[in-house]
Amino acid sequence: MTDQQAHRLTTSLGKGALAILPLAFGAALYGFAFGVLAAQIGFPWWGIATMSGLVHAGSSQIIATEQFSSGSGVLGAVLAGGALNLRYIGIVASLTPLLRGQPLATKLLAIHLTGDENWALTMSRRAKDPKIGAGFLIGSGCVMITVWTASTALGALVGSAVGDLEKFGLSFAFTAAFIAMARGLWKGTGDLAPWLASFATSFGLASVGLPTAYAIVLGALLGVAVVLFRPSSKVPA
Repeated sequence: MTDQQAHRLTTSLGKGALAILPLAFGAALYGFAFGVLAAQIGFPWWGIATMSGLVHAGSSQIIATEQFSSGSGVLGAVLAGGALNLRYIGIVASLTPLLRGQPLATKLLAIHLTGDENWALTMSRRAKDPKIGAGFLIGSGCVMITVWTASTALGALVGSAVGDLEKFGLSFAFTAAFIAMARGLWKGTGDLAPWLASFATSFGLASVGLPTAYAIVLGALLGVAVVLFRPSSKVPA
């Protein structure tokens, strides 16, 4: 790597790290909330920190913890977390142009550091500036995994003393974070049909008792189907 390439990479890492800070603050809130909830059902703080660093997928960690608390056991937790993480197949596939030509070690690092927030931010910025690349993704991912691991561990450390999260308003932190990510991905009214289909399906299935993880995955699959099979808006030549 030349000095010029190293400088560009460092600059890109720094831009990603700075750009993700607002989302990282939101992640810290719901990471803390998750740590509190996990501690209250018996998880040690070091176990939460280890899971956050190795799994680094907040929504699946939350679902898996809920499965433990409801008595589903290890198998139920693994299946629920795995089902929710199926979305990463599409997320990782979308990184192909961004990671093309990078060394294998860089690709593996970038994939591990990719979460909902920094992926959404990177793809949103890249849509406006094609020069946004792997450095931006990794820089933002380093901040996110650090903040997530630290906040979940802190939440678990003080979990028993916090009590019910509703009185602090932290229970809404999960929802607020996903709303912020969705806003960054919105490209216009063309997204309305698949988004509504996904929401209606997920909400309806969850309302009739289907586990949340599976409801979300099925809703996402229907949204993808709407995109793939809706009539093209292009006028034939």
